Amino acid sequence: MPRIVHGLADLANGYDVILCDVWGVLHDGAQYSEKAADALARFRTKGGKVALITNSPNPSRIVRAQLELLGVPANAYDAIVSSGDVTLSMLAERAGEAVFHLGPPAETALFDELLAVSGKPQRRASLEHADFVLCTGLVDPYGGKPSDYDPILGRMLAKRLDFICANPDIVVEIGGELSYCAGAIAERYAGMGGKVIEAGKPYAPIYDKAMRLISETNSGVAPDRSRVLAIGDAMHTDIKGARAQKFDSLLVASGLHREQLQAAKGAELARAVLRQFVDEAGFAPTAAIPELVW
Repeated sequence: MPRIVHGLADLANGYDVILCDVWGVLHDGAQYSEKAADALARFRTKGGKVALITNSPNPSRIVRAQLELLGVPANAYDAIVSSGDVTLSMLAERAGEAVFHLGPPAETALFDELLAVSGKPQRRASLEHADFVLCTGLVDPYGGKPSDYDPILGRMLAKRLDFICANPDIVVEIGGELSYCAGAIAERYAGMGGKVIEAGKPYAPIYDKAMRLISETNSGVAPDRSRVLAIGDAMHTDIKGARAQKFDSLLVASGLHREQLQAAKGAELARAVLRQFVDEAGFAPTAAIPELVW
């Protein structure tokens, strides 16, 4: 059983670094949580370091701008790393290859960032002439379902194209409604036998980058991994990824799984409900909290 806590203060003294999820913990896409931001800021005041770690397919520069627009105070974190940052590195490694972009047509931030950083545009092509595929999400992020993409996935499989997934999340909550993410399409392609390369949580590259950023903010000193706490609201990405990295983890019950955990209205996190939840998942976080507060 995970330990049930009612504030980050119950755990803070045991850690030097927090890797905190963004969507579902710090904000819900429409407004940010003042309590969550305050908790992270208080942890930093005590000498801790905070890296926001998100499966956003956008570069961290854009994630930072989005947080500023929502009003998230800058004193809540030291650094940001996104799956978009990791994806940029993957694109740079494939310089000269042609990519087919699967996602919202207007979602060009990765291509714009690559051009700004390298001075060279990513060569884009139709599926028939592509060397690999980059998926940033559904073409219509507010409609459709992953199975709609089976015909195009079949064509990709016939060409044995690598599939880079810029956002491994399966679903995200937007305004109280769940919408599919790139990870849902990646899951179907992998199920067909296609090769999927994941950029974000729960996979290692995004954690490696986050730890490097934290080291840079700490005079180059690498943090003790036993004193790193990963905070998130999704078992499939946040908690699974933390376990793979051997980090302790804190599940925020008011996010993605709030209906299962009966925390939608700030109710107490019932021990029996939590036990059933982690039994069904097959793994557990180190601790759980109704919502992120100090």
